[in-house]
Amino acid sequence: MAAENAASELVHQGPTAGEYIAHHLTHWQNHPMKGVIDFSVVNYDSIFWSVLMGVIGCFFLLRAAKSATSGVPGRFQAAVEFLVEFVDTQAKGIVHNETSRKLVAPLALTVFVWIFLLNSMDFLPVDALPLIWSKIFGAAGHDEHHAFMRVVPTADLSITLGMSVSVLLVCIFYNIKIKGLGGWIHELFCAPFGSHPILWPFNFVFQMIEFAAKTISHGMRLFGNMYAGELLFMLIALMGGALAASGTGVALGLAHVIAGSVWSIFHILIVGLQAFVFMMLTLVYVGQAHDTH
Repeated sequence: MAAENAASELVHQGPTAGEYIAHHLTHWQNHPMKGVIDFSVVNYDSIFWSVLMGVIGCFFLLRAAKSATSGVPGRFQAAVEFLVEFVDTQAKGIVHNETSRKLVAPLALTVFVWIFLLNSMDFLPVDALPLIWSKIFGAAGHDEHHAFMRVVPTADLSITLGMSVSVLLVCIFYNIKIKGLGGWIHELFCAPFGSHPILWPFNFVFQMIEFAAKTISHGMRLFGNMYAGELLFMLIALMGGALAASGTGVALGLAHVIAGSVWSIFHILIVGLQAFVFMMLTLVYVGQAHDTH
């Protein structure tokens, strides 16, 4: 009986599967949210990793630009040149204004590289950085169990919606720049149903719905895919935890290794694809801002 009680106590020392997932899905933030929407909340972890990945992306692109040679390029320079030419080709096919492309093409390249790096944080072991942070948090005199750290910024809706809202602001800028303020306002009230005064309210509401739908879907698509990927990595990690706790089950251990390997390989495609999709939609929306209805 004593042995059973000891074993039971040992099991309860660790978190349950639900507690494990809830802990990993909790942000390091200034204070908990007070409702479904709370703009006073700041997710420090998302901001930290977003800025860090942005700095790293800028560093490597700047390094490639400074070390570029006119001779036979090295592999790093060749990879960056291929990426730049690829993005520039996509920009030329969508945004036909050459002057606009001087800003839009670098913007698209920045978006792709930045989001790719943010998504790539999902390749790190799901418990590695949170564990390191908990030790640092504990060493500073705080409770390790309340050390929260999420390392995939694109699995944070506030980050992805922030990006999509930024794209919306760029689109509004080009709407005004290309069509003029009066021309854009005229389009808001006279497209797509016609310029009759009775149709003005319907046109305006339709335009607002279109802007909102584009912006929300732009951010939600990236968030949904990366959030699901992060959650799956946690579930796969729980398989390994169940194996370690039971000490038996060869099939469970084999399934853990196979599932982790397969999902990691498949996730490589998701990481690149989601960065590409966000970049292409950015180009499409900016290109639409150049069109006159």
